[in-house]
Amino acid sequence: MMLKTAYLFGIRYSVGNMGEACREVLRSVRDLKGRYICFSNVHTLVTAVENEKYRKILNRSAYTFPDGAPVAWKLRMDGNVTAERIAGPDFMDAMFDVTSDGSVSHFFYGSSPETLERLAGRIKARYPQIKIAGKYAPPFRKLSAKEDEDITALINGSDADIVWVGLGAPKQEVFMHSHRNKIKSLMIGVGAGFDFHAETAKRAPLWMQKLYLEWLYRLCTEPKRLAGRYFKTNTKFILYCLTKRG
Repeated sequence: MMLKTAYLFGIRYSVGNMGEACREVLRSVRDLKGRYICFSNVHTLVTAVENEKYRKILNRSAYTFPDGAPVAWKLRMDGNVTAERIAGPDFMDAMFDVTSDGSVSHFFYGSSPETLERLAGRIKARYPQIKIAGKYAPPFRKLSAKEDEDITALINGSDADIVWVGLGAPKQEVFMHSHRNKIKSLMIGVGAGFDFHAETAKRAPLWMQKLYLEWLYRLCTEPKRLAGRYFKTNTKFILYCLTKRG
């Protein structure tokens, strides 16, 4: 196994770079069926520190990657020199690239029917040989037991190797945890990755990503939704860095 494990404030992270993460997941994709992968940024880290149930969900994943420059930075400061940011949307892009020959099949669960259509269309246009096993946009409410059974059967019937889950955190992590070993695919929670790849939402310019300013771009585009959350969670993260041991 190429990826190392490191703990930060009680959350278990898999550390390395994007290439190592993709190679490890691709090598093990069929062995990981029934399990799930998470991407954790400052918001979900703070949520996990404060919520034991959510912390256990992250720690029961096959891998939890540091999706956030501050998280990767703190891991490096604690001696994990190989820790790099592995963002969900970037991981999607890298995995599409290495499975473009159709050797691994993909299912998309989440978002809206319109976004899923654009997502699948854009991926197919870029990678004509890639195998898309299916897609499903669930209703924006709690599913009934029958609906949940039907959706699980739909996904399993597709025989997908990877199910990309785009429900937003923490909903997607709760979903994946509750469906571990029920859904017979590797589940990967990628938040807004669907919207970015479908281009129904704009991502920060590359120069801002390289300068670790993607959070600022998102704040400027969605101030009402994110201002309070960023202030609260970023402040707590700074306090954790000053007062807690990794």
